[in-house]
Amino acid sequence: MPNDKLIAALLQERAGYVARNLTERIEAIDEALRHAGYEVVETATTEPKTERAIKPRGRKKRND
Repeated sequence: MPNDKLIAALLQERAGYVARNLTERIEAIDEALRHAGYEVVETATTEPKTERAIKPRGRKKRND
């Protein structure tokens, strides 16, 4: 089927967007997949998750 290659390419592209947490692009790919006749089970979240790398602050040295 001609749609099989298109769906495979869209799924590969979607996986890259999921890895980078680009929710708007994931939603666009999901729409293209639905249009091609493929129903996406996993959906993009509307609230992006953010991670913060925070280094714990050291103790201040006292000058006594």
